Amino acid sequence: MTVSVALPEIFKGIALFTPGGDLVYCIDPTKQTHWHLHLCASLQDILGLPEPPHFLVPGCTATIDRWRDPRSDRVRTSAEVYPLARRYQPLLNAIFGTDDRDWHTVPWSESVCNPSLLETYRPRFPQLWESHDLILRYENSSSGRETAGAPEPKTTETPRGYVLRLFVSGNNATTKHTLQSIHRLLERELHHPYTLKVIDISKHPEQAESNHVSAIPTLVRVWPQPVKRIVGEFEDLSRVLQLIATG
Repeated sequence: MTVSVALPEIFKGIALFTPGGDLVYCIDPTKQTHWHLHLCASLQDILGLPEPPHFLVPGCTATIDRWRDPRSDRVRTSAEVYPLARRYQPLLNAIFGTDDRDWHTVPWSESVCNPSLLETYRPRFPQLWESHDLILRYENSSSGRETAGAPEPKTTETPRGYVLRLFVSGNNATTKHTLQSIHRLLERELHHPYTLKVIDISKHPEQAESNHVSAIPTLVRVWPQPVKRIVGEFEDLSRVLQLIATG
């Protein structure tokens, strides 16, 4: 598919890919909006997902920044792509007008780019593993939206969101108590969209290793970065909430 996009000279762009190869992206000349959650909400609306697929961030994303160098008065470009989206560089060059640019690959980190963990979401989000020939440019306004291969999404304001992983061991009373406490905290107090993945290290010890989990229970905040790990029985829920929501 040929993509024709009118681009400003200076802008920031973010692209979000699905495992099936669909793409939703944005171009922001103001460089002031955090677009990742808007793009997730857009995928939910278009593909009929049960919730926004926040777990795709940041592992399936690419970002580009074009700015004017005050010293040389030349336009500079910085372009980065995460490993899971690296194969789509020709498409990224097409939508962002960067010719045959070789995008810088962000160093691999199992804590944010974990293909085996991503695969566990497939049963609940099968649409993401299908190809819908979707290339969508999304803008946070009622005008200027440009689409190819899909209808326009609804525009929604999403202030912030979180990708969380809770590591437990076995289906015992301690695990059940931890799950109840965390779920109650997130539903009542977080007030932001979130995705919580529960991982039983007795069944998936490799996930504990790749996420640097040495004790249970451990709650890992994968997104937004930096990654945070909260270890303990979570009795002081106000402290847990503070650690999740700050920094």
